[in-house]
Amino acid sequence: MENQMKRGLLEVCVLAAIKSEDSYGYQIIKDMSSYVEISESTLYPILRRLENQMLLTVRTAEHNGRLRKYYHITEAGLARLAAFEEEWRELKQIYEFVTREVKND
Repeated sequence: MENQMKRGLLEVCVLAAIKSEDSYGYQIIKDMSSYVEISESTLYPILRRLENQMLLTVRTAEHNGRLRKYYHITEAGLARLAAFEEEWRELKQIYEFVTREVKND
């Protein structure tokens, strides 16, 4: 898969992982693991990019005596997910066209 496309898909997956509740890095990886493989070295740059794009916010909270960063999706992040759903419909039509069976008459 083209790197740019995969990067965009991973960004949307990260947003989807925090859509319903705030989460932290390890939990995001765990939540995504049954759908897509992502490592810490891939996740954290994505989280920074999404924060810079104001698609998520970060807060720090203490957990078991250590500081942990929690990520929260913004309204702009929710709008990005909605836009992806629309884009996906178009991509699905393209996929169906490309993989269709050609009938020989």
